[in-house]
Amino acid sequence: MEEQVAIFCDADDFCKAYEKYCRNKLLMDKEEVVPKTKMALSEIMTILIMYHLSGYRTFKWYYVNHVMKYQKQDFPTLVSYNRFVEIMKYALVPLLLYTIRARFGKCSGISFVDSTPLKVCDNHRVFSEYAAKGKSSMGWFYGFRLHMIINDKGEILSFCLTSGNIDDRNEDVMDSLTKEIFGKLFADRGYISQKLFEKLLKKDITLVTRAKKNMKNKLMDLYDRLMLRKRVVIESVNDFLKNICDTEYSRHRSVTNFLVNLVSALAAYSFLPKKPSVCSSSDMPKGFLCLFD
Repeated sequence: MEEQVAIFCDADDFCKAYEKYCRNKLLMDKEEVVPKTKMALSEIMTILIMYHLSGYRTFKWYYVNHVMKYQKQDFPTLVSYNRFVEIMKYALVPLLLYTIRARFGKCSGISFVDSTPLKVCDNHRVFSEYAAKGKSSMGWFYGFRLHMIINDKGEILSFCLTSGNIDDRNEDVMDSLTKEIFGKLFADRGYISQKLFEKLLKKDITLVTRAKKNMKNKLMDLYDRLMLRKRVVIESVNDFLKNICDTEYSRHRSVTNFLVNLVSALAAYSFLPKKPSVCSSSDMPKGFLCLFD
């Protein structure tokens, strides 16, 4: 209950500023941005975020069997499930802005980059124009690829969603991910590219990867070698996102609902009290891996 109140207060503060900006700055009709409904935008965002922390595996079960049964006193203007599905699309833009501006971490100079597949039903016409067949370390899949950078505390710094056939070394993707990144960026062998290394170096970012078997061995700083071993931390974050925050659901009925589910899951992850992290305190050896803060 305390967690829900904290999420609502945080989201409500953001929504007040967002709605004020919409009224004063946007030329379009306010109702095109803010839903015409009794429920406040912050209430919609709170329910969407809390779903990913609830342990339920489908949003309908969570809304019908939990929110409508036990939380009517918390949301006095609660609408039916069908109506909520209709208005949740209005939460996409504010959710995205809220997640990026208020819930992401700050770069410390030590960052990790990786991508993970988000599978969708391959015979579902909803995603036919957007999803694609791709290959990951686990094999072929149909869907999207979530590219992400985290800091040493396990906090998400940036993310980018692409179709499944986009390579990790894609320049547009890396430009988008590294806009506010500096220092050392640790990655797996899939990011090895001389062109990418030189381009990032111009932005004061040093890309650190292991050498492939067919490459000549090069001397590497001991600290970099140790930190490369801790790159597993971002794989743990991906595991948290999929198994705790439920980012991967294959049967969405619209692309907008898919995006709302993904962004609210990223926001929910930021509220987890314990995240996979790499300790860097003075009393710990550099590169020492902590499972949790």
